[in-house]
Amino acid sequence: MAAKKSSQGGKAGLAERLMLALRKSSAAGVLHGQTIARRAGLNPTDMECLDLILMSGPSAAGDIARRTGLSSGAVTGLIDRLEKLGLVERTADPADRRKVLVRVREDRIGPIVAGFEPLAKRMQALLAGYSEAELRLLLDFTERSGEIVLERVAELQRE
Repeated sequence: MAAKKSSQGGKAGLAERLMLALRKSSAAGVLHGQTIARRAGLNPTDMECLDLILMSGPSAAGDIARRTGLSSGAVTGLIDRLEKLGLVERTADPADRRKVLVRVREDRIGPIVAGFEPLAKRMQALLAGYSEAELRLLLDFTERSGEIVLERVAELQRE
């Protein structure tokens, strides 16, 4: 977790600066999400899981457990808390009525979404300054680096 600034130039120095910038961005994102969660009356883990369900669409509890690394009991508690707040609902899977899916109640998450909108607008303004080719590069890097992080999370959960 070295935090010193690089004195190296060239590619190695740029890579080192990028790694540090990614760490700072990740920490800032966590702090932002925690602040929004606190304002919404949620704990940070519940907020992140709510966002995962929102991005993934209706999900079975087992799928949520696999994506998050939470135990089945922890996922049940998570779903119960989110349901009690009216943020999710359990519904029958149309493909298999024996299976229960959890879906976000988009009509109830407006105040949470509103907390993220000022940052989203600022990020859109930042992205507007990049060319289409640069955006494709940023997208490729972000998607691939996100997969690397998730792979590492899975490794840590198996240890």
